[in-house]
Amino acid sequence: MTEIVLASSSTARLALLRSAGLDPKVFVSGVDEEAVTAESPAELCLVLARAKAAVVAKGFAEGLVIGCDSVLELDGQAYGKPRTPEEALARWRSMRGRTGRLLTGHCVIDAATGAEVAEVGSTVVHFGTPSDEEIMAYVGTGEPLHVAGAFTLDGLGGWFIDGIEGDHGNVLGISLPLVRRLFADLGVSVTSIWKQGSFR
Repeated sequence: MTEIVLASSSTARLALLRSAGLDPKVFVSGVDEEAVTAESPAELCLVLARAKAAVVAKGFAEGLVIGCDSVLELDGQAYGKPRTPEEALARWRSMRGRTGRLLTGHCVIDAATGAEVAEVGSTVVHFGTPSDEEIMAYVGTGEPLHVAGAFTLDGLGGWFIDGIEGDHGNVLGISLPLVRRLFADLGVSVTSIWKQGSFR
């Protein structure tokens, strides 16, 4: 069976892949995200996804290595994880009642051949209008400091998201339909790598 390696420390990405029938190994790339720049938010997340996958793939003789990186695009700017609670507070005050795009760069590398495929997933996010008190309480939990865009869809932040247009998995950090297409481009059918007993 083809080995799957996730080049990410994201528990949400790992949980989504596991719930979808895969059992990836996890190796964190250590790429310094702050040191990378690009001309657009979409290019930025794709460059980072490629860099993460490439670093981890060097350590494997075979298998498919998945690298991902997410940013929120708002007013043409890319927003990753807030560095401080104050930044998270300001971010949420500027986001509420507005619409942004959660972009996730995906890169899959076949470690045996070096073949690489990559694509950006995009999901429209409609933010709710939490009060200042709700924003302060949310930031106080610490959750916004650990996620791109300072929000989650499947955690405490979900209370403040009015809706999305597109793939919800992409907002969680990895788009299953997109990854399936990338696997297919490398000649691998996702159904051939589902772990036994995936359906309960």
